[in-house]
Amino acid sequence: MTSFFVCPVCGEPLVGEQTLNCENGHCFDRSKYGYVNLLRSNQSGKKRHGDDRAMVLARSGFLDKGYYAPVREAVLRALRAHASEGMRILDAGCGECWYTAYFARELAAFHPAVGGVDISREALREGHKRGGAELAVASTARMPVANGSCDAVLNIFSPEELGEFHRVLRPGGVLIRALPLEGHLWGLKSAVYDTPYANPAPATELPGFTLLSREDVRFSIHLPCQEDIWNLFTMTPYYYKTGRTDQDKLRQLHELDETVEIAVLCYQR
Repeated sequence: MTSFFVCPVCGEPLVGEQTLNCENGHCFDRSKYGYVNLLRSNQSGKKRHGDDRAMVLARSGFLDKGYYAPVREAVLRALRAHASEGMRILDAGCGECWYTAYFARELAAFHPAVGGVDISREALREGHKRGGAELAVASTARMPVANGSCDAVLNIFSPEELGEFHRVLRPGGVLIRALPLEGHLWGLKSAVYDTPYANPAPATELPGFTLLSREDVRFSIHLPCQEDIWNLFTMTPYYYKTGRTDQDKLRQLHELDETVEIAVLCYQR
């Protein structure tokens, strides 16, 4: 079986099932959790890569309650508009694959090949349970994916590596981004910070890409319990940037009305 991925050492195709091999003799075993580790040791000096298990479970717990379903549907609409038989879809920064697996199911009639990369082993451990995609531990800054091999790249709330996205997309392929708008999560920020601030407006022009479409998704959600509030906070960048005193403000809340504002932008390479 030919893998979605290529050898991170030499760039040749990988083949196999439990063990992936290239023609130059490099081999990589799938873990018992279903993913293959293609992260080169010289790509990061950190002992732990990406989100830890507690963070991954918090995000899964929040997303599995469907709060962000309208966002997922908007991305699916953009993706479906460019769907084709046997298309190859790469989710760059796929996390626990709440989005990835859903798209694989909804587009099953097109028989897509779906791959997902993330630097977090813990995220892919959960992602494998959802099915629908071949998963690899890898940095989005250096993805083990062949040049021009993808019809669509998804970048949903993940770091952008535009050079890599351009490299792996075929000419005419599409990049779909999901980015927060100015008022996104205003309720959370108002509860935590004395002086909340709006997000910067997302830049829409990208070198090497042509903007095809944009859909702004705005809706409100009611979080009825402390668990959901804390899970939402944990899956945002604010979690890493907020001190204990401000975090404790959220611990006192048992319900929260929140605003979700997301831009879904589709580009052509």
